[in-house]
Amino acid sequence: MKHVSFKPVVALVGRANVGKSTLFNRLTRSRAALVADFSGLTRDRHYGEGRMGDRPFLVVDTGGFEPVAKDGILREMARQTQQAIAEADVVIFLVDARAGVNAHDHEIARLLRRSGQKVVLAVNKAEGMRHGGAVAEFHELGLGEPWPISASHGDGVADVLEKALSYLADPEDEVPVPALDADAWPEAGDEGAGPHDIEALAHEGAEPASDVAPGQPIDHRIKLAIVGRPNVGKSTLINTLLGEERVIAFDMPGTTRDAIEIEFKRGNKSYTLIDTAGLRKRGKVFEAIEKFSVIKTLQAIEASNVVVLMLDASAEISDQDAHIAGFILETGRALVVAINKWDGLDDEQRDRIRREFDRKLRFLSFAKMHTVSALKGQGVNALLRSVNAAHAAAFAKLSTPRLTRELLAAVEQQPPPRKGIFRPKMRYAHQGGQNPPRIIVHGNALDAVPDSYRRYLEARFRTAFGLDGTPLRIEFKSSQNPYIQESK
Repeated sequence: MKHVSFKPVVALVGRANVGKSTLFNRLTRSRAALVADFSGLTRDRHYGEGRMGDRPFLVVDTGGFEPVAKDGILREMARQTQQAIAEADVVIFLVDARAGVNAHDHEIARLLRRSGQKVVLAVNKAEGMRHGGAVAEFHELGLGEPWPISASHGDGVADVLEKALSYLADPEDEVPVPALDADAWPEAGDEGAGPHDIEALAHEGAEPASDVAPGQPIDHRIKLAIVGRPNVGKSTLINTLLGEERVIAFDMPGTTRDAIEIEFKRGNKSYTLIDTAGLRKRGKVFEAIEKFSVIKTLQAIEASNVVVLMLDASAEISDQDAHIAGFILETGRALVVAINKWDGLDDEQRDRIRREFDRKLRFLSFAKMHTVSALKGQGVNALLRSVNAAHAAAFAKLSTPRLTRELLAAVEQQPPPRKGIFRPKMRYAHQGGQNPPRIIVHGNALDAVPDSYRRYLEARFRTAFGLDGTPLRIEFKSSQNPYIQESK
């Protein structure tokens, strides 16, 4: 017996298109999960936080569960759902009141009974139906009383949640930690059928704090988005970092559809990893679902602190890779580049990829570039060290006296060019923001400073403060001439 201090986990399971993501969004009071009248939209496990009164809990959204699937993406989705059930404290099994009971519902009910988990049967889409008629046939699933709800309207949701949480001990009580018998699963020896051992998270390559020179970075969880074109290995990299098959990694473009956030810790650093949908050319995005996935990916980039841009070494660096890199640069996010599948190339192919990178992505010269194999884990520790350094640079604190000294030294070595009879005069500089670092330069007639000189100052500041891995913004602010009277 020991005291339980962690939040209880409520897993939402059911076949495809029964409303799990709609219920997830309602329980978490968010729009974190993509919702559409489209079968198989959710594929990975999606976690969120909810609260009922003063009781917090975690909610896990899962993909459509087809336990009889033997291969392909459906099998991978089934393994994700089995893992969610294994780590949950209570399961809410959603069925569709409009469609009635079918063979998949019976198969899922059988697996839930064999798992030994606490289960609440929720009959969704029951709005406008007589409660007795809506739930009557679902008694045959043998999971206790069916609860009619409407996830989209909120009818009955509080009752189902209260029932689910009633199965769990009060947080103040001392209760034994529940154990799940791996033999309860069919194919128990199959990978993914039960809980994974993830003790490997903390071993090997614990990363020290960054050596970036300027001040101490803000100590907070690093939000790290993994982005790139479809099928470059983003989900594989996530799984390698975590040491478990947390997200579906499948050799099919478009496997990941939503932006999945996952918390993990390596050494003394805490991260929120964001696995994103692959970004294709606009002309190749036809499905409405894929358009929403693109939006979620762009939002994930904006919400992150650091972005890892993944490129595929087995394919040439395309214009789409440059477009994605340009958007990252535009948002001002710290960046690390990972060229994946490097282990499968010979020396000639590696030289070609390096030349293509220098030619097509030369505007990313501030970012560290790593060659990795996400599948084998090669180069991943070095990649994570660069992520830490880029984060430290993005949140570096730059002192005004040192900024001003570096500015004046740069001006002394190479003054800004004249415009007409006047030469811009730079007096001092200070930091105006972080993530990305923003430097404000004050002086007179600075509107005439050309972009070439701005790039010169950027290179000087970057070298002086060790700001590798982050864009740098330099803004000029001219003082008003006190001898010029404003016209009335």
